[in-house]
Amino acid sequence: MGIASSTAAEVRAAHMRTGRKVEYLAIAWTSLEAVIGIITGLLAGSVALIGFGIDSVIEIASSTVLLWRLSDRPRAEERELIAHRLVGAGFLALAAYISFDAIYDLIGRKPASVTYFGIVYAAACIIVMPLLARAKRRVAAHLASDALHADSHQSDICAYLSVILLAGLAINALFGWWWADPVAALCMVPIVLREGVSGLRGEACSRYHPA
Repeated sequence: MGIASSTAAEVRAAHMRTGRKVEYLAIAWTSLEAVIGIITGLLAGSVALIGFGIDSVIEIASSTVLLWRLSDRPRAEERELIAHRLVGAGFLALAAYISFDAIYDLIGRKPASVTYFGIVYAAACIIVMPLLARAKRRVAAHLASDALHADSHQSDICAYLSVILLAGLAINALFGWWWADPVAALCMVPIVLREGVSGLRGEACSRYHPA
């Protein structure tokens, strides 16, 4: 009994270490994603790119919260709930920013510059984010962690936003349709809003349950 208990504890500890490694990797990638997205967006005048980059900043906060959760510190669950509500507020603020800036660009017929670097960047995010989400779900299943399942959902959301971003940038580059970028940005708003509302309700850690 004691040996079995010790072995189970060692296995769980190993999965916890794996989970932390995945979160460190996610934070590193998302940090790069945020920097590139915001800088490229500012240079191109793309509200979709800037919004995506800011979303990545909020994702870093979410992953940092999860990393803290995996440390098993006292009262981690209670503090995690507060942190997720702050993250939710950040998503709502982002939705407001994207909506205002995109509508402003549409009314003013303000075109974004074509950015092939931005297109490559969006395509890379489409590839990487689902891989990170799958890695998080694998560890979450081993740990029976609702929090990690919820965080994997954040990575999925980032992948969906990447698809919208790529579509807007590609349409602008291929056809010269100036409105493609702000429209793509507005298409992101419902997704970002849903995440914000879920965070404020404290649902971020309970949305997904392992089988």
